[in-house]
Amino acid sequence: MKAKGKRILVVDDELPIQRILRRNLSVSGYDVLVADDGEQAVEMVRVHQPDLILLDLCLPGKIDGLEVCRQVRLSMQTPIIVLSALTEEKQKVEALDLGADDYLTKPFSNDELQARVRACLRRANSSEIGNESLGQPEILQSEDGYLYMNMVKRQVRAGEQDIRLTPTEFELLRQLMLYAGKVLTHRSLLRTVWGPEYGEEADYLRVYVRQLRLKVEIEPSHPRYIITEPGIGYVFRGNVVAQNV
Repeated sequence: MKAKGKRILVVDDELPIQRILRRNLSVSGYDVLVADDGEQAVEMVRVHQPDLILLDLCLPGKIDGLEVCRQVRLSMQTPIIVLSALTEEKQKVEALDLGADDYLTKPFSNDELQARVRACLRRANSSEIGNESLGQPEILQSEDGYLYMNMVKRQVRAGEQDIRLTPTEFELLRQLMLYAGKVLTHRSLLRTVWGPEYGEEADYLRVYVRQLRLKVEIEPSHPRYIITEPGIGYVFRGNVVAQNV
């Protein structure tokens, strides 16, 4: 994903962080905007339509980072990478559940941030392009009819309910259904869904799988479809019918 023409909104109230991020991202060719608080961030997203948001969770004012994430997701799927000093998994899960696409804990290196930015933009671009050029099936459906994915319309249905997934969750489910019955290792899923910059974040993947189960499984604590292979990876249980429309 080329940086040229890509606009990134940095939402952080710490001036040193703003300066570092603006400098490093600008050098890489990104157009960088900065918001100091949640209210300003929501307005700038509406006006400037950034290609990606770097979002701190602890913001001054009435709107914190989680609320920014929630409001953005009401109307758009702009990729969001959370940058926060909060390390508790509860905070990560809450951010991911509200639609964040990635999570970096402060402090982080510029190389790591740049890699995550490239990966996030690449996934978003793939979502916009769609699946037709990849020669993959346009529809995937579990044999019992419960889970349904339409790649062209970016639609997911569990039973009779339409499910809203982030681009990352969508691609994770697509990979699992596409290779139903085959155990996909942590490394292969991370590299395929998130990109070559990933591979060792098994705990990170576990959080996303948990969130995906909450959205698509009948009983998330006793999953029927997305099954864990301890120490190895995950497998989609059952047959999947693939077709083109």
